[in-house]
Amino acid sequence: MAQNTEHESFADRLKTAMAHRGLKQSDMIRAASELGSKLGKSQVSQYVSGKTVPRRDVVALLARILDVDEGWLEGAASLQAEPIAPVIPSDERASARHEAADQPSDSDRQHDAPTQRSTSMREFNKSSKLDNVLYDVRGPITDEAARMEAEGQRILKLNIGNTAPFGFRTPDEVIEDMRTQLTDCEGYSEARGLFSARKAIMQYAQLKGIPNVSMDGIYTGNGVSELIQLCMNALLNNGDEILIPMPDYPLWTACATLAGGTPVHYVCDEQAEWNPDIADIESKITPRTKAIVIINPNNPTGAVYPREVLEQIVEIARKHQLMIFSDEIYDRLVMDGFEHVSTATLAPDLPCVTFSGLSKSHMVCGFRIGWMVLSGNKRCMKDFMYGVNMLSNMRLCSNVPGQSIVQTALGGHQSVNNYIVPGGRIYEQRNYIYEALNAIDGVTAVKPKAAFYIFPKLDVEKFNITSDEQFALDLLHEKRILITRGGGFAWPEPDHFRIVFLPRMGVLQEAVEDLADFLEHYRQR
Repeated sequence: MAQNTEHESFADRLKTAMAHRGLKQSDMIRAASELGSKLGKSQVSQYVSGKTVPRRDVVALLARILDVDEGWLEGAASLQAEPIAPVIPSDERASARHEAADQPSDSDRQHDAPTQRSTSMREFNKSSKLDNVLYDVRGPITDEAARMEAEGQRILKLNIGNTAPFGFRTPDEVIEDMRTQLTDCEGYSEARGLFSARKAIMQYAQLKGIPNVSMDGIYTGNGVSELIQLCMNALLNNGDEILIPMPDYPLWTACATLAGGTPVHYVCDEQAEWNPDIADIESKITPRTKAIVIINPNNPTGAVYPREVLEQIVEIARKHQLMIFSDEIYDRLVMDGFEHVSTATLAPDLPCVTFSGLSKSHMVCGFRIGWMVLSGNKRCMKDFMYGVNMLSNMRLCSNVPGQSIVQTALGGHQSVNNYIVPGGRIYEQRNYIYEALNAIDGVTAVKPKAAFYIFPKLDVEKFNITSDEQFALDLLHEKRILITRGGGFAWPEPDHFRIVFLPRMGVLQEAVEDLADFLEHYRQR
């Protein structure tokens, strides 16, 4: 039966096809189930009543059930389809005549007009601001690992410094402190943070020797990550340059890019225990350079910068009038008696922002509590501080239960110290991973002095490696070990990757054995 469908609604064509085939709504639901798909009772009723129009994939299913042209059912005016009468029992065909009793009246149809479009909906693409943003700590390789996990495969995740899954527990007194105060944390705090938290942070900064610290220059955040993004947005104009170490913690580069700035990476020298190359820093400063980022202790290398190296960086910042951002989140995870020097202690005359938090030192990654301390020459960053205040107010405050534990965490027993001395888990696992990686033919690594990461180097000629992403994927597929490729830290060559050495010793040993077995035969194609 040919019809003029130009002015018909989807519901009209659907009912016409159903009547021609003698099908009730219940028949449609059953037929979909037999085809391995699902249609709900209310779903079909809405389509028939004209209250809604299905998605294209559902239109295709309905057309298949009704044996009609999908284009005709969807409303293409040029298509005149002939629904084919089914061979079905007469009692079912007869019952279809009564289906009209279940349909809405004409007035109902007029009231609930179908939401039909003559053209397809436009596509919504991601912002072009994200085109040059990279965050491979959680990126395509992690997505592939998630897909494998969904299939039931077990993945050893050595890609992210998340302490809890590896059995590192939050100190009991910190948990008890949050539990006791939880009912007092239901409302917003002041935008910068709770007085008690900021007071404890100020005292901690003073003990570190940071000069010119006051309560109005301390901000809590949902982890340091939020505060990094806040600062980049407060400081950078389009085209402003900011010096960032290479390898970097990728959030710095990503946030600077999103803010419209241009990240310029200075080299950290593997041959010099991953310390910054002072000459390279100086060579990359231009009239557009606005600030320098220092990550110390360093992620991903585990380096701790000597005082003399920091003094040289500060002198460059002084010479070129640069703002200093010092990421010191691992300052309480330094091993082997090395001294951690806070950069701001060497720059009382310069505008400095120092970042730290509890995520790593107190094994509370999920609590999301970090802070930043503005110090040194505050007169020259008054407008920057105005921008920081504005952005801080816009997010209302950081999470208040997380803030409530800062005073206890910083003032009480530092249980992390038990992990970073001989016999402690982090210390012993650091020693093991360093020695075990260097024992693998074609792998070398510098011994980390802090944190819980190591950044080994691969012999690219031996393994014929041209893509570190392919290397990471091949390791994931064959051994189910998830690592982060060196390129994820802005490292330009395909010869490095980062391992998180948080798993217990037995698991870590098994992982290194699997890596050694993998590299025994690996040649990238």
